[in-house]
Amino acid sequence: MTGMKLRQMIVLGLETSCDETAAAIYDTASGLRGHCLFSQVETHAPYGGVVPELASRDHIRKLMPLVEAVLAQSGVRPDELSGVAYTAGPGLVGALLVGATTGVGLAFGWGIPAIPVHHMEAHLLATLLEPEPPGFPFVALLVSGGHTLLVEVRGLGMYKILGETLDDAAGEAFDKGAKLLGLPYPGGPQLARLADQGRPGRYALPRPMRNKPGLDFSFSGLKTALALQVRDNGGISALDSGARADLANSYQEAIVDTLVARSCRAIESTGHKRLVIAGGVGANRLLRERLRDGLSRLGATVYYPRTEFCTDNAAMIAFTGCLRLAAAPEAFGDLHVTARPRWPLEELRP
Repeated sequence: MTGMKLRQMIVLGLETSCDETAAAIYDTASGLRGHCLFSQVETHAPYGGVVPELASRDHIRKLMPLVEAVLAQSGVRPDELSGVAYTAGPGLVGALLVGATTGVGLAFGWGIPAIPVHHMEAHLLATLLEPEPPGFPFVALLVSGGHTLLVEVRGLGMYKILGETLDDAAGEAFDKGAKLLGLPYPGGPQLARLADQGRPGRYALPRPMRNKPGLDFSFSGLKTALALQVRDNGGISALDSGARADLANSYQEAIVDTLVARSCRAIESTGHKRLVIAGGVGANRLLRERLRDGLSRLGATVYYPRTEFCTDNAAMIAFTGCLRLAAAPEAFGDLHVTARPRWPLEELRP
């Protein structure tokens, strides 16, 4: 486990930062013992996006049944647990409070520590759950609906942001592009599937900031360019299925090219030879192919979590909780409820 020798710990992890309700149990001796997840996609689909109040209500209904299910699945009793880790931020504040109050309440009842976990740190470390994890240091590309960051990771809590989006996140760009093309929620995966049916290069779309110095991203201009293409072709109702697929293909290519170019530049500028991909967009097939090819030319290797751990999950929360509890058990003596909708990654400490 990341080269650290730890006394055995078994930690329950809870994830409620947005629209996924999840529970998992991680054991430092035997690894991931169990994980359960309930997706709220059907709840939010009629609205075309996540409705925060509905998300919170669903977390209230689903979280405790998932805790009971994962305890049964893993064969772990509450008196065997070393702590309860919960997502404390960033995220939707109402959703976070459901997980935070539940986690602290369970920890109080069981007489064990409660460990508030930074959601983005957990994503950065999710690849360490795999059979062949990367060693420190590495560069991480965190790409999701809410975040697009390039981060230098030197160890637990040792993070330096190299670049970030100046406007829309990559996942947000996928979702907004899908909406412009008339695709249902959740839009990102729908757009990727449609893009696979399209012809490359039919539409010229920009690669924002690709030739500018630095490692920041911008995707709002690309979204505008797609909207103009749809308008200039008579609107979405005038586009046949082939034209929509071609537009999706060009739009996905532009996003992926931008992510790959910046990631390769980050590898070159830091001298590291490992790139970790985290977040839901990391499941995108084209992104994986292009990164593999681009990094191989630089003598670097790319690492991913398994697909189910690219999106929000509790396995990464339980795992990160184990690392944090092992590193500083004295830091989790009180049972204060922590919920931070905004929580800069660089505020974390080793």
